[in-house]
Amino acid sequence: MTDDSPGTRQWLAQRAGESFTYLTTIGRRTSLPHRIEIWFAAHDERLYLLAGGRERADWVRNLLANPRVTVELGGETYPGEARILKAGTDEDRLARQLLLAKYGRAERNLDSWGRTSLPVVIEFPADVS
Repeated sequence: MTDDSPGTRQWLAQRAGESFTYLTTIGRRTSLPHRIEIWFAAHDERLYLLAGGRERADWVRNLLANPRVTVELGGETYPGEARILKAGTDEDRLARQLLLAKYGRAERNLDSWGRTSLPVVIEFPADVS
């Protein structure tokens, strides 16, 4: 599902240094949009997130019910599809490494967050440009 178009690729590359993104999920009970501000890391046309509340986080519960999300970054919004990464995989390790590298220098005591959070990836459809 990763996008190979220059639009999404450029958007992610240009905005990778932003401090946070806005993620909108669809409420699992209300079907209403649920928007949060969250840390992220971009890599290979994907966004990686860590849920400190793991499966208890509302946004994670929402994406488990409906993986379609929107991501607002740098004033632009793109649709994507989110999924939880399987523990112990290369992509799980990559997500943790990317987020700790990005935020670990500025914030203290993120080691536990990096080890125990639930990793999520957002992929963008190929028809987005």
